[in-house]
Amino acid sequence: MRVLLVEDDKALGRPLREHIASLGYGVDWMRTSRDASDAIAAVEYELVVLDLGLPDGQGLDLLTGLRRLGSRVPVIIVTAMDQIAWRIEGLNSGADDYIVKPFDLDELAARMASVLRRYIGNPNPLSRFGAVEVDVARRILHVEGRRIELTAREWAVLERLLRHPNAIVAKTEIEDSLYEFGAEIESNAVEVYVSRLRKKLGRAAIRTVRGVGYRVGA
Repeated sequence: MRVLLVEDDKALGRPLREHIASLGYGVDWMRTSRDASDAIAAVEYELVVLDLGLPDGQGLDLLTGLRRLGSRVPVIIVTAMDQIAWRIEGLNSGADDYIVKPFDLDELAARMASVLRRYIGNPNPLSRFGAVEVDVARRILHVEGRRIELTAREWAVLERLLRHPNAIVAKTEIEDSLYEFGAEIESNAVEVYVSRLRKKLGRAAIRTVRGVGYRVGA
């Protein structure tokens, strides 16, 4: 998943970026509304984590601008503005969730997962294919009833594939979801993660469509 973090406070933005990245996702951190707008124009993000108080304008203006352009990207507002009126305004402007600072980083991760499940039209966090059972929300995986541990990047790749069950997911799509601006990407990075997943899930769990991408499921 590729995430845009819009937060001008360095003391908060740094741990937020590190925590989102620790989940295996690509995260771009912007500190102004202008930089965020430029990033959105260049990248198709799957989630925006948006502060309201920015040095060059209100986060709500950025949000309403996105919705006027027809963007459906999920947006979670994170702000110290805890008045009910601000929450109502944020949600009415098109936000998918609203979290008041300070908050627990694990709560943010859970809210991100919940918003994304609603966005793709499947609120059920459980997925099954073959002998594999996955609880995406809790990041718990069993193969033939046996608990299997995955790294953050392995989870990120598997989640990407599970969003399109039985459909082909291009290698470039997986790469874009894992790496932020300026990151160096090894040419075989996706192949390495897929290979590791096959060793843990079984070789038939993920199929390669040569020259196109990968598919999970039947």
